[in-house]
Amino acid sequence: MHCFDMADVRIGSGESFEGLLRRFNRQVQQDRILAEVRRRRHFEKPSEVKRKKTAAKKRKSFR
Repeated sequence: MHCFDMADVRIGSGESFEGLLRRFNRQVQQDRILAEVRRRRHFEKPSEVKRKKTAAKKRKSFR
């Protein structure tokens, strides 16, 4: 089982909560935490993962 690295933001002096929340959301997006959670939401058989990988490779090489 893998665990996620938590996005770590510390409040600066004189920084509003909204600014802190904005920085936190940006950090979560950059770390791709939500995308990883969505990907792991449902179990995929290894054959399905392999099939998706080859399809993505094919799409990328086509361009």
